[in-house]
Amino acid sequence: MSNASLAKPGRVDWVDIGKGFCIIMVVMLHSTGGVEEAVGAQGWLRPVIEFARPFRMPDFFLIAGLFLSRRIDRPWPEYTDKKVLHFAYFYVIWMAIQVALKTGVKTGIADIPGDFLYAMVQPVGALWFIYLLPIFFVVTKLLRPVHPAIVLVAAAIMQSTAVGTGWIILDEFAIRFVFFYAGYALAPAVFAFATRVGEYPWIAAAGLTVWALVNGALVHMGLAAKPGFSLVLGAVGGLAVVSMAVMLTRTRISEPLRYCGENSIVIFLAFFLPMATTRIVLLKTGIITDVGTMSLIVTCAAIFGSLILFWITRGTRLGFLFTRPAWARYEPTRRLAAAE
Repeated sequence: MSNASLAKPGRVDWVDIGKGFCIIMVVMLHSTGGVEEAVGAQGWLRPVIEFARPFRMPDFFLIAGLFLSRRIDRPWPEYTDKKVLHFAYFYVIWMAIQVALKTGVKTGIADIPGDFLYAMVQPVGALWFIYLLPIFFVVTKLLRPVHPAIVLVAAAIMQSTAVGTGWIILDEFAIRFVFFYAGYALAPAVFAFATRVGEYPWIAAAGLTVWALVNGALVHMGLAAKPGFSLVLGAVGGLAVVSMAVMLTRTRISEPLRYCGENSIVIFLAFFLPMATTRIVLLKTGIITDVGTMSLIVTCAAIFGSLILFWITRGTRLGFLFTRPAWARYEPTRRLAAAE
């Protein structure tokens, strides 16, 4: 599918590298925002955050849809287990952890049940991504009888005319679904594009330079989030990340990016713990006063901390934090796995 080698059977290097880059940008967004809010000032990482805003999540959803064609025709019970229950399990587990910690510290344990129930319809923190993915999987399967071109046009119109309702899932669905569905419907074209990038890296590098200048200029002018602009910048930015990921496959930096991408859900789920802890320590001690440097340290700690938590809990009684146990799987799927 591309000139990139497979890191593991069934995995494509540039896909994981792209996911790794995006998850780092996501963690940087939340880490920087938390530090800046606490300090009351912006740091030198803020321009990086704003530059990545048009394409950070669109590319994540584009990549999430790339391999859906492999499973979309599976029977509903199996499909539901892999594409709905899988993410629902991790959302409930980690949402409960976040609510218990945040509510318990801020307002007391008596408010935990109410906040837990509220988070079932209004996701907390970055977990809205885990909440939204199963909805995309179900909607895409239900839309199988509809011609992809019709769905893409309708999704593009929805993205460009979306009106904020205040409900995270409704708003994010409206502006993100077009990118997820494009990843699913246009997967062959995306993989063909990646192949061309590998064959003509210098042309791709020139294209990336032009894209970076245009994206940066539109962000600076305040146009990136405007209707139409956000759709185009999201789509072009997604392809830019694909290009960058393909070009990085033969470099040393690709390995940590690939590993982060391969374990992106681990980082997504757990980064808030080391992020908040590191931010509090830095603010209390005053060791670092520069806002940008503090934000960078918190970002690195959030990424490494979540991976360390994954490593030390793997194979222990706490393994359920990152690995869905048998009891949380749909029964027919468990029997099928046992038979294999």
